[in-house]
Amino acid sequence: MSNSSMLPGEVLSQRVQAIKESPTLAITAKAGKYKAEGRPIIGLAAGEPDFDTPQHIKDAAIAAINAGYTKYTPVSGIPALKQAIVNKFKTENGFDYSTNEVIVGVGGKQTIFNLCLAVLNKGDEVIVPAPYWVSYADIAMVAEAVPVIIDCGIEQGFKLLPAQLEAAITTKTKIVMLNSPSNPTGAVYNLAELQALGEVLLKHPHILVATDDMYEHVNLTGEKFYNILNAAPALKDRCVVLNGVSKAYSMTGWRIGYAAGPAYIIKAMEILQSQSTSNATSISQHAAVAALTGSQECIKPMVKAFKERHKYVVDRFNSMSGLSCLMAGGAFYAFPDARAAIARLHKAGKIAVATDMALAEYLLESFDVAVVPGSAFGAEGYFRISFATSMDNLRNALDRIEKALN
Repeated sequence: MSNSSMLPGEVLSQRVQAIKESPTLAITAKAGKYKAEGRPIIGLAAGEPDFDTPQHIKDAAIAAINAGYTKYTPVSGIPALKQAIVNKFKTENGFDYSTNEVIVGVGGKQTIFNLCLAVLNKGDEVIVPAPYWVSYADIAMVAEAVPVIIDCGIEQGFKLLPAQLEAAITTKTKIVMLNSPSNPTGAVYNLAELQALGEVLLKHPHILVATDDMYEHVNLTGEKFYNILNAAPALKDRCVVLNGVSKAYSMTGWRIGYAAGPAYIIKAMEILQSQSTSNATSISQHAAVAALTGSQECIKPMVKAFKERHKYVVDRFNSMSGLSCLMAGGAFYAFPDARAAIARLHKAGKIAVATDMALAEYLLESFDVAVVPGSAFGAEGYFRISFATSMDNLRNALDRIEKALN
């Protein structure tokens, strides 16, 4: 027997070595460890509502268990859920899809994963406006594609401009990723902004458009929600609309996401899913039917609370020295520009290097507050907090942050 030992770099695939662990999950885990050790940690990192799943949805899951709906389902989802998704798109968004143009995945993340693996080849380019949800770039890299990051800072309201999109497009561009309302910034594109982007995309028929609308119902302004297809319906034959029940119905752990798009792309995603997870959990699917077909009143108290917290958080951040924070249009995040604060803390010797990662470590290690550095979202010098937590937690956490920055 050989006694030579292989190094991890020789054992692990280049694919997995090219990506990193989700920074939000890593920070949440570290904060959780400290909390378990007895430290008074306030975690503002995780992106999930602090409300319980509405009772009628839980009741539907219990009924499904008692009725024996505990077996395999069709890979792409149970017929009742696929029909509910078709109806949702028709009534809420004005989109006409058939059930063979819809797929149910194990959370929104899997539908994005399957889309990328289904359409991307080695060397294809994926345009990702930054700040971006942490997984877009890494999922593209798993598919051996190249993420093309476009910097869309606070100066332009964290939104992609048509000229930037046009400049980034090449013959290798395969997907443009859009996310509105945005995680991490809460930025929401209005109809005119989407029409302007649509005009660029219509000139380039080789490009697919992926639109991630997971935060559609976490609407902080009350203004009508628009998707790129509302603005440019002619893109429908090359657009995939991604959504799910996680945020609107506080169902993060139930793991139900869904996508709608051209039947041949959806079928390819189904084939991939048949070789990975198979169907999403049968019980969760029945719960999701209740979420989509039942009364939507359950969303209102959550959104009302998010609006109150949002205003409080943004006002507080803007009163703090070295921070600048925009009002969001949707989602439950604040994304302050901390570049001035970071420079000052570095100059004062409070942080060793002038980075948002150093700021996040300083806040966690010295003030027991967990935030996510902006660099995790492709935006150095910012940080993200989730205000999906109690007002008491927010007051205490922001008091600590203010103390840290002074």
